[in-house]
Amino acid sequence: MDKARSTERNNANNFAMLKQSLSDEIKVGNQDLAKTKKALATTQETKATAQGDLAVATKDLNEDTATLKTLHQDCLEKSQDFEAETKSRGEELNALSTAKKIIAEASSGADSLAYGASFLQTSSIQQTDNSLQTTADLANFEAVRLVRDLARKTGDAALTQLATRMATAIRRAKAGADPFAKVKELIKNMVETLLNDAQADASHKAYCDKELGDSAAKKAEKTATVDKLSTQIDSMSSKSAQLKEQTAKLQKELADLTRSQGEMDRIRMEEKTTFRANKKEMDEGINGIKTALKVLRDYYAKDDKAHDSADGSSSGIVSMLEVVESDFTKGLSEMTVAEQTSAADYDKESRSNSISKATKEQSVKYKTKEFKGLDQSVAETKSDRSTTQEELAAVMQYLGKLDDICIAKAEPFSERKRRREEEISGLKEALNILNGEAVLLQRQAGLRGAHRH
Repeated sequence: MDKARSTERNNANNFAMLKQSLSDEIKVGNQDLAKTKKALATTQETKATAQGDLAVATKDLNEDTATLKTLHQDCLEKSQDFEAETKSRGEELNALSTAKKIIAEASSGADSLAYGASFLQTSSIQQTDNSLQTTADLANFEAVRLVRDLARKTGDAALTQLATRMATAIRRAKAGADPFAKVKELIKNMVETLLNDAQADASHKAYCDKELGDSAAKKAEKTATVDKLSTQIDSMSSKSAQLKEQTAKLQKELADLTRSQGEMDRIRMEEKTTFRANKKEMDEGINGIKTALKVLRDYYAKDDKAHDSADGSSSGIVSMLEVVESDFTKGLSEMTVAEQTSAADYDKESRSNSISKATKEQSVKYKTKEFKGLDQSVAETKSDRSTTQEELAAVMQYLGKLDDICIAKAEPFSERKRRREEEISGLKEALNILNGEAVLLQRQAGLRGAHRH
């Protein structure tokens, strides 16, 4: 029976240990499953955030593409307007050059005849010269009037200034001077001014095209860099927060594990102390029972009548002591088995706690190092983003200035063409008046020569 009971106890202890081991494995497996599910949820959240960032980036890209297309169309229109304006300005310069050439060719003979003949004429002919001079003055003043009306109609300040200078030149003309010389000089200066304006416009357009293109490229580059850095900052900050949360959880688990191990150590120490004390008492009791049994057996084993008369009582006492010895031995065996089982469980749990503690401590170490590195990277990336944002703000400010000086805000090309045609037509009319008067002077000079002859 003792052997069967001992076998049953061992089997029960083995079953309990196996059950506890399987329960622990199931518990650890459930914990791993929960962690995996949490990690999966976090990954899905990160994926959703990344998809949202991708959608925003795609939207920004589409907007930038549309803006680029609009800007390209605007630049193409401005380029076409500039080319048309340059062509119109060239035609205007050609017209003015032709007018200047006509004046030079038509009035040179009149000048020589009118002013050369004046030195050969008699006093009677000088009166005719005075009347011719008055007619030229009328022609000049008519040309000035036309130019002034044209300036008033078109609102061109250059024509207004030209009319004023023509009137001043006519008023200050000296006797015997060429009445068309000053006007030709004014037209020449105007042609030179138009040429300089055309060159300045061409240089300004080239400068604007280059600076607008470079600034737009820098804007796109800086904007993309800011978006990229912002995405990196958000990703690293999110990962750092997750690592900090995991580290805090691990540290709490380590504290709980340390506290649990300390409680186990205390309980184990108490159990061990109690077992030693109880075992000592049981060993002493068993030894005492064995000694008493030996004494009684030796006594009752003697061969005399007195002992024979006490056989009945002696067998009862010996049997009772044997039962007591068996109970003491059984109790000691149970105490020993319980102590061994408790010690084995304690050792197993302690080893498991030690492994778990070492694993968690290493995990805390690596996670702490990782989130500190991420925090440093976030700080550095934020600094880079701040610098890039400042550069982007400077580019945007410069683009604003370029818009003020480069984006056309003047009248449309068709209006400028119409106004310029009116100016050219009016100037041609004024030149026709001056040319007609020059021809008249030439004819009158020829008549004076015939009269003298």
